[in-house]
Amino acid sequence: MSDKIKMQLSCPMPKMDFDIVTLGHGSGGLLSNKLLDSGVFDLLSNEELDQRHDGAIFNLDGKVAFSTDSFVISPIFFPGGDIGELAVNGTVNDVAMCGGIPKYLSLSFILEEGMKMEEFWKILVSIKWACEKAGVKVVTGDTKVVEKGKGDKIFINTTGLGKIHPQADINVTNVEAGDKIIINGNIAAHGMAIMSVREGLEFETTIESDTCNLNFTIKALLDKFGKDIHLFKDPTRGGVATVLNEIARDRQIGVDILQKDLPLDSQVAAACEILGFDPLYVANEGLFIAVVKNEIADEVLATLKTLENGADAAIIGEVVEDHSGEVVLTSTIGGKRVVNMLVGEQLPRIC
Repeated sequence: MSDKIKMQLSCPMPKMDFDIVTLGHGSGGLLSNKLLDSGVFDLLSNEELDQRHDGAIFNLDGKVAFSTDSFVISPIFFPGGDIGELAVNGTVNDVAMCGGIPKYLSLSFILEEGMKMEEFWKILVSIKWACEKAGVKVVTGDTKVVEKGKGDKIFINTTGLGKIHPQADINVTNVEAGDKIIINGNIAAHGMAIMSVREGLEFETTIESDTCNLNFTIKALLDKFGKDIHLFKDPTRGGVATVLNEIARDRQIGVDILQKDLPLDSQVAAACEILGFDPLYVANEGLFIAVVKNEIADEVLATLKTLENGADAAIIGEVVEDHSGEVVLTSTIGGKRVVNMLVGEQLPRIC
């Protein structure tokens, strides 16, 4: 039995006055307070949140990483996760990509009238589980309710704060020719998990989202390699191709990648082929790309493989002086093609 399921069983839903969300739950009055008291404040209780102030007061010394994100995924429950843990993991990981050690989150809901309270509770429990797993606390937030038909059950916004790791110097300006590009695991799982549900595809095993917190893995790498890690980026919307293009564009340098070295699960590859998607452009939620000095690349890879979320890590390419601003892929048969920036939205409502 997974830790998440154990937490769900240990957090039974309290008795609610309503089985569904009503407009009154967003009024700021009695129903709003009942919803928050029996749900958010009780379940996510901590010293800062319990103040129930308009914001939160805490101490942070030195440089701080700060990130915010909104989550509108459909469906809200999917193989491997749900919108609640996605909202926590997504912002935790964004702070970690800056070299930050995430500590505090804000949490805001936009609920649609008619959403089942049982679904809302399940999402709250997932948020609690994801926060505990990532070692972060929700310290402030907000809840609004919109009329039926004006939302899609639930939208979530999270904002994260954390101190910068003392050995971190994460900046695209540090990237230089000769650097190696490392990815921590199999690509395209999240996007194909969502699309498989939407399209009703069935495979020998269920394709699951890779959503997870990456902050402890990032911290372990920074503890050991510090400033020799030049950049972290998470390939969420737009996938690996978009992140690599952003690096090439922003640094005005070239990027070479090898198709044979891209880690890709066979079931995910099959789903991409059936639906006509290039896995390089498919969203991920538990991956990061690290650009590191050439001299430490093999050691970084070996270290990653011993860490949580790094078993399938691979060196997928390098930064080069040629073809400035472009990403070039060498195929398994030796041909070369330019991997362009994604145009438009390939997979809507994916996160």
